[in-house]
Amino acid sequence: MFSGIVETAAEVVGLRSEAGNLHITMRCPFADELTIDQSVAHNGVCLTVVDLPGDGTFTVTAIQETLDRSNLGLLKIGDLVNLERSMLLNGRLDGHIVQGHVDQTAVCSAVDIVDGSTYFTFSYDVAPEMARKGYVTVEKGSVTVNGVSLTVCNSKPDSFQVAIIPYTFEHTNFCKIGVGSVVNIEFDIIGKYLSRLMEFAK
Repeated sequence: MFSGIVETAAEVVGLRSEAGNLHITMRCPFADELTIDQSVAHNGVCLTVVDLPGDGTFTVTAIQETLDRSNLGLLKIGDLVNLERSMLLNGRLDGHIVQGHVDQTAVCSAVDIVDGSTYFTFSYDVAPEMARKGYVTVEKGSVTVNGVSLTVCNSKPDSFQVAIIPYTFEHTNFCKIGVGSVVNIEFDIIGKYLSRLMEFAK
């Protein structure tokens, strides 16, 4: 489980395809603190550490299902990936409950600078049956974008906005997001459970 508080934006230094899987190697400041089999969120996708060469890099493997559902299959050498290690049980939940199970991708449709913050608008495809199951945003609710816990504003049936403060802009890969960029989104798990319970209550 994660909180959506990104620790660092790591640089992709290696990509290797193998039988439908993608092995992703990244350089990050806490690579030497990781262990094999440890869970780390990558742009909001929970992946397992599979290799630690000891040179400040680590490798994870994304299967085809993950590549189809997320933006990890679009990565290129030099891209930045938001990383977060799993929560400690005695830690503060500074963001919100994030599972690391990306629901789908969205596309940035607008970027606006307002009063020192940057507002990003993201549009996504909506299937009515999925919306009924809680795969939607709500005004002032929580959403995870590329692994970052954010508050929704201007929620619409197929789009939403988030406001990014300068610190988050500078310390995550939001600094690289522009119109047309594809991002990962995870809808609020509490909303999904409530929607599911309502189905059984009918």
